[in-house]
Amino acid sequence: MSFVSDQDVCTGLENLPVFFKGNFSKDDLPLFQYSPENVPGPGCETDPTEVTLPGCDCRSQSCQQGSCSCLQAHHQAYDRQGHLKRHWEEETEYSLPVFECNVLCGCSDACGNRVVQRGLGLSLCVFPSHGKGWGLRALEPVPRGRFVCEYAGEVIGMEEARRRQRAQRPGDMNYIIVVREHGGGGRLRETVVDPAAVGNVGRFLNHSCQPNLFMVPVRVHSLVPKLALFAGRDIAPGEELTFDYSGAYNNNPQGKGSHPSLSGQPAKGVGEEDFKRKPCHCGAQNCNLFLPLDVSIISNT
Repeated sequence: MSFVSDQDVCTGLENLPVFFKGNFSKDDLPLFQYSPENVPGPGCETDPTEVTLPGCDCRSQSCQQGSCSCLQAHHQAYDRQGHLKRHWEEETEYSLPVFECNVLCGCSDACGNRVVQRGLGLSLCVFPSHGKGWGLRALEPVPRGRFVCEYAGEVIGMEEARRRQRAQRPGDMNYIIVVREHGGGGRLRETVVDPAAVGNVGRFLNHSCQPNLFMVPVRVHSLVPKLALFAGRDIAPGEELTFDYSGAYNNNPQGKGSHPSLSGQPAKGVGEEDFKRKPCHCGAQNCNLFLPLDVSIISNT
């Protein structure tokens, strides 16, 4: 018989408890240290907990585009409901960066440019997902564009990511996400996050070739982005929450509905001689049959 436990997976560290559903106990969950935010790990060049970005001088309850230096330098990322605006659907080569107001800003905590930093605001639960280990689902309706959760963990260097990848056994889960952001002049910034040992509820999200979430790098206090997951469509209570580990949305990494600043490089058929591809069990009609593979983590090139 299935039930919802009163034990909080987050151990009280989030705004809301995240319970787990199923005929099992918390002791059956993978062992990890819960952290609602990124922490520095081996090879991390910039401490994600340090404040490195400037703030605005606004003194109003909520910042306005015409007077806020944060919004003028970047753009208004959220609408009045706090939902991400749909610039990620536009046919552009790269998506716009998202910068929120931070601890140095003069605006209040109620500012409309503060969304991801507020943390978890939805009722979620962890459950055993057949053939995929654990999964995460929503217990309430999630409107399109709503922030769901962060994918938080250790921020590590690429060499450390390769070392951890090589140390994995065949049955081990791989949680490492590499986010590549393309800037002007051909600049490339990589952020590597691994929530295997230290992480948040985002580590329970499964891959899908037809996901209902998409990932956006959101900067608050630091140049190291928070890997924020937003609803790509309206999500009903009880639906499993998923995102495409390659960074695409709806299996379309370069077209409408995608977020091409996240290039996980699915790399079909590449590197299979050295690294066995793991099968995908998402069940989507457009399933690629294998989980995305980022060849850069398993090679030195």
